[in-house]
Amino acid sequence: MKLHLLDRSTKLNNTSFSIRNHCYPNFLKIWHYHPELELVLTLKSSGTRFIGDNIEQFNVNEIILIGKNLPHMWLNDKEYFEENSKLMAQAIAIHFKEDFAGNTFFNMPEMNAIKKLFDNAQYGVRFFGDLSLVIKRIKKLENLKGFDKTVSFFKILNLLANHQEYKLLSSMGFVNSFKKTGRTNLAEVYEYIIKNFKNRITLEDVANIACMNPTAFSRVFKRVNRKTFSEYLNEVRIGYACKLLMEEKYNISEICFESGFNNISNFNRQFKKTTNYSPTEYIKAHLRGS
Repeated sequence: MKLHLLDRSTKLNNTSFSIRNHCYPNFLKIWHYHPELELVLTLKSSGTRFIGDNIEQFNVNEIILIGKNLPHMWLNDKEYFEENSKLMAQAIAIHFKEDFAGNTFFNMPEMNAIKKLFDNAQYGVRFFGDLSLVIKRIKKLENLKGFDKTVSFFKILNLLANHQEYKLLSSMGFVNSFKKTGRTNLAEVYEYIIKNFKNRITLEDVANIACMNPTAFSRVFKRVNRKTFSEYLNEVRIGYACKLLMEEKYNISEICFESGFNNISNFNRQFKKTTNYSPTEYIKAHLRGS
């Protein structure tokens, strides 16, 4: 899963932001980033969403805001890739530069809430709760033109900026490291982890990728992420296990090994440590809508 820089500059010719309604048999299976912010409304399909080091299940009517240069990918469930599948994946994606309204526009006191929204976007933001008005306005946006389109987009941003129910997705350690290192050193380590977390990964493996000895790598990784490499890897695996538990397609033993753990007792221990639930309790909480 090589990280790709996607050039979307041509889509912003003669417009301050672009809006596209994508409808395909499955979403683009590319781990990528771009200098534009991206607002995504998923209309059809389900699967796994990767944003930075965050791994979660996605479904319909989900709204996500992604900051500039934050790696991401929507990976549809395997049913979408079957030869005779009639399933479709559809989403509305809006791309825009952070300064699309000018270099100083968002420095006005009246824009403080939207400026904070853009700051939060660097981690990726998932909004939840009552989003019916935002969804309605995003769907209408692509049919508007000129001034009306721009004003409507500002209203959407303002609604999201003042929406109180949201979750930041990627960790500060991931975001900061990616900013500092670009596509080398720790950024390549994160790519490797996301690609291989289901398999056995040793400290020596990732230290070699970062071109460090294991002791130096451990020290740097813990300073940046405020957790050890093994703790970080376990959290990624548990995030994926949570996604599988919510899908209710596999039993707990199968999920243990599918997520990269090699024994049930360690899986249960790490799951409890990360989520404060046992896998069984997590399923019950999910069914309650907790």
